[in-house]
Amino acid sequence: MTDSNTAFVAERQVFSPSALVREARALLEENFPLLWIEGEISNFSKPASGHIYFSLKDANAQIRCAMFKPKSTFLRFKPTDGLRVLARARVGLYEARGEFQLIVEHMEESGEGALLRLLQELKTRLAAEGLFDAAHKRPLPPAPRRIGVITSPTGAAIRDVLSVIARRYPLVEIDILPVPVQGREAAPAIVAMLTAASIAQRHDVLLLTRGGGSLEDLWSFNDEALARAIRASTIPVVSAIGHEIDFTIADFVADLRAATPSAAAELLVPDVLAIGNALRHQAHRLDQALRRRLLSANQTLDHLVARLRTQHPRLRLRLGRQRLDQLRARLLRQRPSTALQRRNDHLVRLRRHLTTCMTTSLRRRAGKVDELSRALNAMSPLATLRRGYAIVLDAESGVVVKSVAQAQTTTHFIARLADGDIALLHDKENRDAPKSAPS
Repeated sequence: MTDSNTAFVAERQVFSPSALVREARALLEENFPLLWIEGEISNFSKPASGHIYFSLKDANAQIRCAMFKPKSTFLRFKPTDGLRVLARARVGLYEARGEFQLIVEHMEESGEGALLRLLQELKTRLAAEGLFDAAHKRPLPPAPRRIGVITSPTGAAIRDVLSVIARRYPLVEIDILPVPVQGREAAPAIVAMLTAASIAQRHDVLLLTRGGGSLEDLWSFNDEALARAIRASTIPVVSAIGHEIDFTIADFVADLRAATPSAAAELLVPDVLAIGNALRHQAHRLDQALRRRLLSANQTLDHLVARLRTQHPRLRLRLGRQRLDQLRARLLRQRPSTALQRRNDHLVRLRRHLTTCMTTSLRRRAGKVDELSRALNAMSPLATLRRGYAIVLDAESGVVVKSVAQAQTTTHFIARLADGDIALLHDKENRDAPKSAPS
């Protein structure tokens, strides 16, 4: 082998089938992000594993597809051969067989899928404008007098609405505002009816409703002009389009969305039985309140009657006369002449008492004096003198001479007798012959 041939062999890159498939798979996944593809299902199969396998084809080609169980369980329809679908998938390569395939993440029926894309775009745009904001929602009247129902006059929806309202609240008036609810002419007719009702101002609330159907059947209620007419209406609008799982643009714009026409009727009017029960309850409360008020009023009346009796003019005059008599008596007691007479009487009583006390005291004192006089007389030296005795006194000092020794110092004495005194002269030289002195 020459050198040139050796170099050529060394420069060649040799792939194994697995390596080549991996490289091809990497190129496909890197260059084809998640994409949407539309086609017809063929060769559909669903083994026990729960995965589904099928091909998507058009007139010129077909692609193998796989949708694994976690995703296939969310399908809202049953895939079958010949059904045209719209799928969101990742491009891949099945390495075991080296086959180009799609890993499907989501799949929907083709016609409905296109409509859903348009619906989502319109919903996003109107939401950005604020047509769905809760701040724009208007409250419904609690007990409407007249309801306008915008619907087909021959559909099942109006029968359900009339039946529920007749059972719950037969007092309300129902005006059926007939419009087509399906087809190209439906949306313009509904817009015109909404505008006319808003101008007429005959109704307290409007109900826009129809029965269930496919997305295509309900497509008239996803109209942009209809959405703006609902928002521009001067009367509150309730929507009840299709079944509970169906949502339309009209539902988002309306002031209130009901799951079904029957549910809308229940939301629009009160229950007459509940009203009756509430009225009976209120009547009972009113009766109790009146009884309490009457009892309180009777108590107040009794209090006022008693107060009136105490302040009756006749009673007040009688009390005034009694008070006058008391004041007159008090005035008489405090009159100067009466006071002087009372004080004079008191003075007389005091004088009598004083005279009595003085007489009694004088008598008692006179008796005491007599008693003391008798005692004094019994002990008086005068009594002794009256019996012939005399008392000798020192003429100068008046001291009673009780012994001869006292007579040695003086010469003049006084002899006191019962009826007078006798002057005595004491002769010291002749003691035995005293001489009498002139009295």
